[in-house]
Amino acid sequence: MAAPTEPADEADRLEGTPHPRHASILVGHAQAEQDLLEAYRANRLPHAIILGGPPGIGKATLAWRLARFILANPDPTSATVRGARDLSASDETRVAAQIASLSHPDVSLLRREINEKTKRFYTEIRADDVRRTIQLFQRAAGAGGYRVCLVDSAEDLNRSSANALLKLIEEPPPASLFLLVAHRPGLILPTIRSRARFLRLQSLTPSEIETVIASLGAPWRDESPANIAKAAAQARGSVHGALRLINAQGLELDALVQRLLQRLPTVDWREVHRLADQIGGRDGEAGFEIAMTAIHDWIDDCVHRGAASQSAARLVPYAEAWEKVTANARETDALNLDKRPLLLTIFSDLAAAVQAAQV
Repeated sequence: MAAPTEPADEADRLEGTPHPRHASILVGHAQAEQDLLEAYRANRLPHAIILGGPPGIGKATLAWRLARFILANPDPTSATVRGARDLSASDETRVAAQIASLSHPDVSLLRREINEKTKRFYTEIRADDVRRTIQLFQRAAGAGGYRVCLVDSAEDLNRSSANALLKLIEEPPPASLFLLVAHRPGLILPTIRSRARFLRLQSLTPSEIETVIASLGAPWRDESPANIAKAAAQARGSVHGALRLINAQGLELDALVQRLLQRLPTVDWREVHRLADQIGGRDGEAGFEIAMTAIHDWIDDCVHRGAASQSAARLVPYAEAWEKVTANARETDALNLDKRPLLLTIFSDLAAAVQAAQV
């Protein structure tokens, strides 16, 4: 299916790439796909599924692929479903066209929406967004099949919207399916997690990432093969990560951030200021994403390494740093603030976290 030619204001789409609902192929996650297909065939599909894993590995692509398949094949006992090898569905169907245009009457997408006043994305999925979704589940499915709510991503729910969604998930109407894309599933409301099946998706291999990049077409596949291979190798299993690193400037910027993080709690403020100058201003958005991805990955690594060798108390500073970094970054983005002061604050907070964890 061809991607839209005009850019769209979509918080859940990486700029310069098609939205996951337009993807015709799924790279990786074959076992997870087969598990979902078998569950649908056996009429045992959970009413709520959390698809967890790092950003950019295909979680949303699999969620949309499942939604398109079951809406195009509402009878799980049909010959088409019994003979299916995977969850692929024709791009030529009315269902595919409706999903591509977000006009399917039985599908609701919950994500951060655009603020028409500021022309920036809201920092959260609001309770009002969930209330509109509730209306979908108050009426019968138009095609007599499933009604699907897809959340991308679940971490963007605030407390009010999460509780509103919980009420739906707790007492779901018949033939309801809630698909929650989650980059950090531990941040999902525990009562929601307890009522959903958790499906953890693994990071992609470098060769799988290269396959995805080749499928995106120009300008991505026109990059140097050496840069594509290097970006795929350094992207920690994420297509999004590879696309941000794919040119020489991206690789150099990532290397600078990694050096600064490895030196903590010592901070080379001269280098931090140099990094801040590179990602500040209107032209530094891509660099800012590279830096924030590296920082979040570094915090995750600290937590995972520490979980095996340290007391829980020593992990608290990293958890607090993650929350503070995330909140400050979202506020900076929502208010369109200068990112340079934010980066200086982040490295100060990270240094403090490392020192506190070492006590």
